[in-house]
Amino acid sequence: MEAWERRDEILKTLKKSNKPIKGTELSERFGVSRQIIVQDIALLRARGEDILATPQGYIIPQLYGDNKLVKKIVCKHQGYDEIEEELKTIVDMGGKVLDVIVDHPLYGEIKSPLEISSRLDLEEFLDSLIETNAEPLSSLTEGIHIHTIEVDDEKSFQKIKKALTKKGYLINEE
Repeated sequence: MEAWERRDEILKTLKKSNKPIKGTELSERFGVSRQIIVQDIALLRARGEDILATPQGYIIPQLYGDNKLVKKIVCKHQGYDEIEEELKTIVDMGGKVLDVIVDHPLYGEIKSPLEISSRLDLEEFLDSLIETNAEPLSSLTEGIHIHTIEVDDEKSFQKIKKALTKKGYLINEE
């Protein structure tokens, strides 16, 4: 298979998937190294394809149709335990955490996709955070961060906000 054919097949595979696909899975599927997949993804992005690299793998964001509601919340907390508790609260109440955003005083908005919609996604994210010994983005802003979340309806969104407020994580805009 030629490199351009492989890239086209990678793109088709990602477009068909409604969940992230790990680079290692793509490398096994196409019989190339993970580094080749990383390069292919970079070239696909360079030609304008909207491919996100999340902790769970590569994904092409779907249009948030299907009558889903997409909203932002502003939170503040410190430490891995509180990260886990915050994200667990959101997914257990039916939310999907699309990303995390911080407003850095020098660099402005820094945004990273998360795509966490289940306890399994959360576990993989936390394992990756610990394995890489990486600091969460919120460590740059004294724990203050924004999440874009997807929910079925306004009622679900309000329940999530209420639960996060009760835990002391939500910064109310009012």
